Amino acid sequence: MSLNEYKRKRDFERTLEPAGEETLGRSGRAQGTLRFVVQKHDASKLHYDFRLERDGVLLSWAIPKGPSLDPRQKRLAVRVEDHPLEYASFEGCIAAGQYGAGTVLVWDFGTWQPETDLNELDAKGELKFRLDGTKLNGRWMLVRLGGAKSTESR
Repeated sequence: MSLNEYKRKRDFERTLEPAGEETLGRSGRAQGTLRFVVQKHDASKLHYDFRLERDGVLLSWAIPKGPSLDPRQKRLAVRVEDHPLEYASFEGCIAAGQYGAGTVLVWDFGTWQPETDLNELDAKGELKFRLDGTKLNGRWMLVRLGGAKSTESR
């Protein structure tokens, strides 16, 4: 996984966002524990960013309507660039004129466990997983619809 697109879109002289340059280990976390975070992002349009730790980065999706606790409701989740692990704890204001300008707040966080092979999202367009967060708990699924960039969350 690469942070090239993430770094290309940002001017780290002008944004408080982490540059993703330090190598983060798993100090203080059990082997195999993977983090997730949902960030409320009041940018040009309010949305939520859903991020899953995988292979040293945070896989990321923008969810325009935010997550739903009702399993009958589906939500659009649009795949965006991978983010550095440091972004999991990022809160702050991205300056006007910068990519993603607006306020970012951590809305939920915790750990996640894949219930299907992590490569199935790429191969089959489907990933089933369990979240153990402060707000979101239980089984979830991401399903790719049509194009390579959009994924629906159930």
